[in-house]
Amino acid sequence: MKPEALIFDFGGVIFDWDPRYLYRKFFDGDTEAMERFLVEIDFFQWNLQQDEGRPFAEAVSQLCERFPQYAELIRAYRERWEESIQGPIQPTLDILSRLKRAGYPLYALSNWSAETYQLIRPRYDFFDWFDCILVSGEARVAKPDPRIYTLFLEQIHRKAEECLFIDDSESNVQAAQQLGFQVVRFESPAQLEAELRQIGLLQ
Repeated sequence: MKPEALIFDFGGVIFDWDPRYLYRKFFDGDTEAMERFLVEIDFFQWNLQQDEGRPFAEAVSQLCERFPQYAELIRAYRERWEESIQGPIQPTLDILSRLKRAGYPLYALSNWSAETYQLIRPRYDFFDWFDCILVSGEARVAKPDPRIYTLFLEQIHRKAEECLFIDDSESNVQAAQQLGFQVVRFESPAQLEAELRQIGLLQ
């Protein structure tokens, strides 16, 4: 069936987010050292807990206790978080705008700390294009946990099979598919546009 509602992820689909944008500034071009640091502190798992609602102050304090040698770097992520976002991915926004003009209901379901989301939310008018936005930090549960998908469906009063879910994470896409969503694994704006044309959502 042709989807009646489109659900977008933010990070990696609409926003170009990567902590490496910030941390490259601390490692003088030594990419290997930067990657070792990220692995050693298990950055992405640590960050996921903020996406699940843990306050940044608590998270930074706990990680600095575990890795005092990296305390400056750990604190920098909280203090200079905005440097990890390069801004919106314009070709995706162009697609989003076309879908909005075509009258499709647009929604967003994203793993994002409530604290950092509130820093960005007032800066971009396109957030208002969405009929409903749920960020994991506010829900206190994150993708790919099935509970956040179920909660979101309850909020938007839709069935999974009515919705097309678009995300760049394979695990998030698989979780949605198992719940009955139609899915697109985002790889690039061009690939997304091609898949939306195939589905019949874009001309």
